[in-house]
Amino acid sequence: MAEADVAKRAEKLRELIAYHSWRYYVLDDPEISDDAYDALVRELEQIEREHPELVRPDSPTQRVGAPPSDQFAPVRHSQRMYSLDNAMDEGELVAWLERTTRDLGRPVRYVCELKIDGSSIALTYEGGVLVRAATRGDGTTGEDVTANVRTIKTVPLRLIGPGAGATVEVRGEVYMPKASFERLNEAQEAAGLPVFANPRNAAAGSVRQKDPSVTASRDLDTFLYQVVEPERFGLATQHEALEWLRASGFKVNPDVRVCASTDEVLAFCREALERRHDLPYEIDGVVVKVDSFAEQAELGFTAKAPRWAIAYKFPPEERTTKLLDIRVSVGRTGALTPYAVFEPVRVAGSTIARATLHNADEIARKGILIGDTIIVRKAGDVIPEVVGPVVALRDGSERPFVMPDACPSCGSPVWRPEGEAVARCVNAACPAQRLERLIHWASRGAMDIDGMGEEIIARLVDEGLVADVSDFYRLSEERLAALPLGRVKKDGSPVVLGPVVAAKLVGSIEASKRRPLARLLFGLGIRHVGATVAEALADAFGSVDAIAAASAEDLAAVEGVGPVIAASVRAFFDNADNRALIERLKAAGVATSEERPAEMGEQPLSGLTFVLTGALSSMTREQAAEALKAMGAKVTDSVSKKTSFVVVGESPGSKRDKALALGVPIIGEEELLRTLSTGQPPAA
Repeated sequence: MAEADVAKRAEKLRELIAYHSWRYYVLDDPEISDDAYDALVRELEQIEREHPELVRPDSPTQRVGAPPSDQFAPVRHSQRMYSLDNAMDEGELVAWLERTTRDLGRPVRYVCELKIDGSSIALTYEGGVLVRAATRGDGTTGEDVTANVRTIKTVPLRLIGPGAGATVEVRGEVYMPKASFERLNEAQEAAGLPVFANPRNAAAGSVRQKDPSVTASRDLDTFLYQVVEPERFGLATQHEALEWLRASGFKVNPDVRVCASTDEVLAFCREALERRHDLPYEIDGVVVKVDSFAEQAELGFTAKAPRWAIAYKFPPEERTTKLLDIRVSVGRTGALTPYAVFEPVRVAGSTIARATLHNADEIARKGILIGDTIIVRKAGDVIPEVVGPVVALRDGSERPFVMPDACPSCGSPVWRPEGEAVARCVNAACPAQRLERLIHWASRGAMDIDGMGEEIIARLVDEGLVADVSDFYRLSEERLAALPLGRVKKDGSPVVLGPVVAAKLVGSIEASKRRPLARLLFGLGIRHVGATVAEALADAFGSVDAIAAASAEDLAAVEGVGPVIAASVRAFFDNADNRALIERLKAAGVATSEERPAEMGEQPLSGLTFVLTGALSSMTREQAAEALKAMGAKVTDSVSKKTSFVVVGESPGSKRDKALALGVPIIGEEELLRTLSTGQPPAA
């Protein structure tokens, strides 16, 4: 075949594959068999192997091909990606609808769309070819995740229909289907890795993988819902824009309704709430938009959100189930915590079967009996919580919970200090405490030994390979690879950790030796020494040896420490076993001090104190705290008159109320991200 003919055939194959991919992945209506589709792909792959000069970025053979990335480059959005104001109940939604009608002075037509519980994405096409994919970030600047998003099969690499050849930015949501989420968590558990809390977190984490092949394995999907600058394509309404997206090759959610009245909007919201569990993906509400783009422009924006759209949030999802038992766990400090064990039930995107009950007083306050039918939900759609019992369903077989007077792990006496709600095991050598201390040391907030999950640690303890945290640093790849996981294959041979996971674990263990001093102090599990106190001690003394040598008075003089914490720190280092542990860590090469940097010029947030409360969507609170500290700010756990700003995320706690009472300025996540991006302190 002549060179020109080969190039034409390759182009034709790309068009055919793109069309049939759209039919299969987006419309779920294939026109050809899988074998026929595979034959087209194989033919194109062969041509590109023989003629590498014909390989193009928009070729379907290039969905996965970029090398792993160490970082994601910043991308400035062509237009700001606003967040939406929320209506938390029908009353607030009706008030918004009435206000919108009043502001426009005429009847309004709305478009109602399901609010997909995923991760926002912006896709840029030039000449109809995908050139960039970016996360939402702070709304102004996101991260370039093009290589990862290219692996998602419902993202067209080249547009078809009305979008063919267009230069355009479109926006939507990357999500993980429920079935894919369940498979991913099963695989995580089998590998001894942490499971994801919900599909939203799983989708966001998958999009930001350093290796695109990992993203490709996660079975992500998309729904697109916005065309930036729609007037360039002759689009006058939101429902026209959705049709344009669908015809151009994008996957658009089919559950969309144009509504002409408040009653019609409410009916759609109620139907969506009733159907949410039947959908193959998670939704957490309904987005209501003014349909006309001209009317959207007339309404405009507030500083944070469009006035022409609102998110009606579903109430926290509650389910009933049977409380089978109340058991007690023993924490690393000996604290005994009762937890509920109930018949498994699916709530807010995942199946749960247990939830903490905090302490005996809380159980009594809620009036919970073993055997009750209970109402469960997820606080903030994340943390399993028992709301209370359904008293009307009791049959007389229920019985009260009694806190044990002996530790369920070691049998030692249990002591409840006067005035405290928590009972404790008095045996410092308690096996359960030892296991929890090991888990705490490897956790993300402490030494962050990636992949060293609870299951693996428990197996290491059972095999006698790890007794205290210094033993992590004596583990070899060979011994880890042979670690039995307590399961057997079909042929009866034991399932072991294997060389691949073992190599990664040894690398993670080695990397943990260089964690900051504050992480090590927190990881040691000294009573009352949380992450914030550990930071204060590390800043004040600079090494474990200096802290160990400090008097109680010197320790108490550190801001945020005080006499109670100082006494606890002093007691820890006065213990010979603890001092011996520190020496073993030093011998293993774990850094127990940190060099003080040369005096730096004043940092942009120097002198400001921040408190974080609630869940952030773009990062964890720990990451936000690290970013603030890197710019010179101080981050504390409690709100006082000295606090400069309280950062409020979703489902904030009592810190927000205290900030309001004290008159401390409150900022949201967008303003936090703007501060981190520009280095300019928030406006007080």
